[in-house]
Amino acid sequence: MDYAMKSLKLCSTGSHDKLLLGRMPRAKPFRVTNGDRSVKKGIMAESLLDLTSKVGDSFSLQCISALVLDEDGTGVETEEFFQTLSENTVLMVLEKGQRWTLHPVIRTLSWGGKELQSIERHLQHRTDVAKLTFDLYKNSPKDFIGCLNVKATLYGAYTVSYDLRCYAAKKMLKEALRWTIFSMQATGHILLGSSCYIEQLLEEEEQAEKRLALKYPEGVYWIQTYKCNNCLADCYLFKKK
Repeated sequence: MDYAMKSLKLCSTGSHDKLLLGRMPRAKPFRVTNGDRSVKKGIMAESLLDLTSKVGDSFSLQCISALVLDEDGTGVETEEFFQTLSENTVLMVLEKGQRWTLHPVIRTLSWGGKELQSIERHLQHRTDVAKLTFDLYKNSPKDFIGCLNVKATLYGAYTVSYDLRCYAAKKMLKEALRWTIFSMQATGHILLGSSCYIEQLLEEEEQAEKRLALKYPEGVYWIQTYKCNNCLADCYLFKKK
């Protein structure tokens, strides 16, 4: 009976551990900007605490006042709300004394104040036809290239995004370099063999010319044709005048 109870406890503990491991959140990419939107970085985080720690290290901040959505300033304060955020959500980190502000309106210089005000009203009520955003980030510092996220927004309402993951780029580059080195080595062996063969042919031709020169010294020769009894053909004899 005691043995059965111990086995039941071990099985329940193992099942509980597997359940906890299965529910562990996976890391998601986020884009984080500072209070004045001058710097934007891509950060991978599994939880709100993990994101806060990595943001502090990445932006070299000693004290983080708040972490809000860059779009409308909604505060990200609980883990439950953090887990509902989609990938590549733009967040803003605020230091002590900073507050979330709207995106600045582009001002255009003009000769009169009335014209400047009308331009500002036009910009505030404009509608973007298309907006394309490229975000290059790394899931790990050891990644060679990383991942590229392309996000397209049409008329401010329809959003399409594509995540291009280049995990095997370093491996592919290594294979390409390895094949390049192999091709260069093979080409070198072929060129070396061809040069040796051509050099051998040239040496044989030079030796044949030397033998011919030794057999027939320089001078004027005449050719005599005669019938050869051995080969039954016309043979030629070179005689020096």
